Amino acid sequence: MARYIFITGGVVSSLGKGLASAALGALLQARGYSVRLRKLDPYLNVDPGTMSPFEHGEVFVTDDGAETDLDLGHYERFTGVSARKTDSVSSGRIYSTVLDKERQGLYLGKTIQVIPHVTNEIKDFIEIGDDEVDFQLCEIGGTVGDIEGLPFFEAIRQFGQERPRGQCIFMHLTLLPYLGASGELKTKPTQHSVKELRSIGLAPDVLVCRSEHKIPEKEREKLALFCNVRPDSVIAAPDLKSIYEAPIAYHNEGLDRAVLDAFGINPAPKLDLARWDDIEDRLHNTDGEVKVAIVGKYTALSDAYKSIAEALTHAGFHHRSKVHAHWIEADLFDQDDAKVHEMLSGYSAILVPGGFGERGTEGKIRAAQYARENKIPYLGICLGMQMAVIEAARNLAGIKDAGSEEFDDESGREKCTPVVYYLKEWVEGNSKQTRSSDDDKGGTMRLGAYTATLAEGSRIAEAYGANTISERHRHRYEVDVKYRKQIEDAGLKFAGMSPDGQLPETVEYEDHPWFIGVQYHPELKSKPFAPHPLFTSFVEAAIKKSRLV
Repeated sequence: MARYIFITGGVVSSLGKGLASAALGALLQARGYSVRLRKLDPYLNVDPGTMSPFEHGEVFVTDDGAETDLDLGHYERFTGVSARKTDSVSSGRIYSTVLDKERQGLYLGKTIQVIPHVTNEIKDFIEIGDDEVDFQLCEIGGTVGDIEGLPFFEAIRQFGQERPRGQCIFMHLTLLPYLGASGELKTKPTQHSVKELRSIGLAPDVLVCRSEHKIPEKEREKLALFCNVRPDSVIAAPDLKSIYEAPIAYHNEGLDRAVLDAFGINPAPKLDLARWDDIEDRLHNTDGEVKVAIVGKYTALSDAYKSIAEALTHAGFHHRSKVHAHWIEADLFDQDDAKVHEMLSGYSAILVPGGFGERGTEGKIRAAQYARENKIPYLGICLGMQMAVIEAARNLAGIKDAGSEEFDDESGREKCTPVVYYLKEWVEGNSKQTRSSDDDKGGTMRLGAYTATLAEGSRIAEAYGANTISERHRHRYEVDVKYRKQIEDAGLKFAGMSPDGQLPETVEYEDHPWFIGVQYHPELKSKPFAPHPLFTSFVEAAIKKSRLV
């Protein structure tokens, strides 16, 4: 039976609950325990799949096809434990499940209420996989006091009461603001946050305080006194230069020791931080640096491409090189070839990530063309691969009006030649999946892990060191295989295909130093201690290019 750690937040959002949860999971692993991390989000969307990246940041996709919060990416990157559908739930999904049961008559005519029906559904979700790991870490999204979060707080309160004593603890993350005028850290916001938490029946066992400055002993004792926690359970969470410093920083502050003490685990198992010592060494001791341009359409919010940024960092660790990722809005040179050269000429590599909708696509096509013509390493991901194919079709294969069905509108303009088309059916396992353009937008894409077969001797097979791979997908549109011969004759090879040979998975130029497009999202599987092979190969090509300039 697992022990449970519930992580809540107060004062303000975006303090780093997800990072603190991930770092704690890594520390418990370093002591020999098995862990699983979960995210309980109070928003009413069924999942974040239909949210704008500007609204919610990146959508992280699991192997089994769940569209989840980006914090699950932190969980995977820090623990190496692959997330599943059962590791993320929202109020929307909980209420949807409850209402479905009500319509089916499963509540036997009872009046459906938040307590007990909604809270019971949340508790049932928390309990999934109870016997699989030593520790379950459950992060509650939002902050204490949020109206939409109240059912989750009530559910974990009940859960803690129903479990045997000592099986559940509560960790609360707050802000200690620093007032420059008086030169003081102020504890009152944290005190009020804990007071709010206690008013709904929850008392923190561990208090994690985010601050720009070290917490003086006097303030630590004050927090312990007024928040009713032990002084050694008041943990400082200072700002860090890199998120990968977090496990060691939290250990030095005593987080893992405080958590184990709260469970009465004494003496604590031996700690092995060799993995994180190596990462920290690679972080601070580099042999060089390289600049990569990321030409995207959501670059105003870096969290929209969180996993890509981290995958580049991991590849930099592998090569002991600092990777400087520069974000460039694709629509800045939608109609301006001169702007393309002006903005991209100083980079050693170009990466074009995924996205939805027509905005910025012509800029992405120009970025792919610039990389092809100037022999600059290029990695196209999802839409980035499709734009590279359209560029080749237009400029090399003679399909002048090549485009995507995704961008055809109803304004009366002449439709393009759909080199990229809406995918209406595909094989998943032993069954055929079908979709219609009239379907709901949420959860109707090709989602999750699919197998691809890589051509023998191809550059991408060389990067992976394998001819069969499994990668995560998230898209509605596919490159049409009927144009394969025409495009390959022009020079762009279809180096990876679905096992049935119907869906192009990767493309590359044989006469280019490094130019690869992939339909899937390799960044989702990269970790600091296990960088993704495609990104390590891409960064290696960028390093070689930088040495030639």
